[in-house]
Amino acid sequence: MRLQEIFQKPVDRPIEGVIKADDESSLYLEIEEYVLTNEIAKRLENFLDAYNNYQGANGVWISGFFGSGKSHLLKILSLVLENRRINDTPALDLFLPKCSGNEILRGDLKRAAAVPSASILFNIDQKADVISKTQVDALLSVFVKVFDEHCGYYGKQGHIARFERDLNRRGLYGQFREKYRGISGLPWEEGREQALLEGENIAAAYAAITGVARESVADILDRYRSEYKLSIEDFANQVNDYIKTQAPGFRLNFFVDEVGQYIADNIKLMTNLQTIAESLATKGRGRAWMIVTAQEDMNSVVGEMNKQHGNDFSKIQARFANRMKLTSANVAEVIHPRLLEKNEIGVSILSDSYHQEANNLKTLFDFVDGAQTYRNFRNRDHF
Repeated sequence: MRLQEIFQKPVDRPIEGVIKADDESSLYLEIEEYVLTNEIAKRLENFLDAYNNYQGANGVWISGFFGSGKSHLLKILSLVLENRRINDTPALDLFLPKCSGNEILRGDLKRAAAVPSASILFNIDQKADVISKTQVDALLSVFVKVFDEHCGYYGKQGHIARFERDLNRRGLYGQFREKYRGISGLPWEEGREQALLEGENIAAAYAAITGVARESVADILDRYRSEYKLSIEDFANQVNDYIKTQAPGFRLNFFVDEVGQYIADNIKLMTNLQTIAESLATKGRGRAWMIVTAQEDMNSVVGEMNKQHGNDFSKIQARFANRMKLTSANVAEVIHPRLLEKNEIGVSILSDSYHQEANNLKTLFDFVDGAQTYRNFRNRDHF
């Protein structure tokens, strides 16, 4: 028998070393390959208890060093809470078998997935359009962008998204899209990307559906651009308005990868993160959550900022009271079941080999003179 034939899963199968928030090509495989360790199971129980029984803290801080699996966990949570269908199978059904023997966790997961929700998953650095993080609205602009895109609007240009949202509120968005296509010959999704060149056609379509004189709205998008402003309060209100249009009890969850790296030691960005989470909690009252990842745990990040700048970030600690710290102990626990698990034939062959060679193994690891001792296999299962 060849060595690769003793493993439960093909050892030469492709395994993505880095989980990317925007990669949806291997969702089924990413859930299938996920290993739920005992430590993560405990962290999930605490988080789900807070999620199912909201007590005011709508933020979750997932921390861990590079390679600890925080991005993978973030992505799994975004799929399971939304209970998204993957290859015609609900994500919850794919994940529950990993919780066998833990009925509390299984029950909490079922309860959380039963809540109607939508997940917005993104890597914040990847989605950021601003050149400098020193811009006042650097963090907010990313949240506004991904929310606009989730709603079907043009997130890359906030003023165009607001134009679309206003049309939608008046029940004219569908008519505008049809009229624009009839005039320009382009679908609106293409036209809005060429807004500078399509100004006349946009104005003509708007005038046609509203009944106003075309000349009076020739610069309609320019007006939106000049009056467009970002504010955290407006963003929170828009999120809350969106939630109200959904099913009773609906939740909108933001899953933000690499927040810690993006914020670094920037006081303004940290303050904005705190205010965004706080505003979503105030307006949404538990129906808008923010789950983020960072390499540093919350206490380390806040403690360092307090020390360097003399600021008090106790509010953000309270807002992100739900914390999930992943440690190096998880790595070994993940490698064994994911890569080294044997099939029945492999277990049988290796068991026989161990019993035959157990005494010889001792001579290989322990030197007679005691000068050097290496760790031997503890038992058959360890072997």
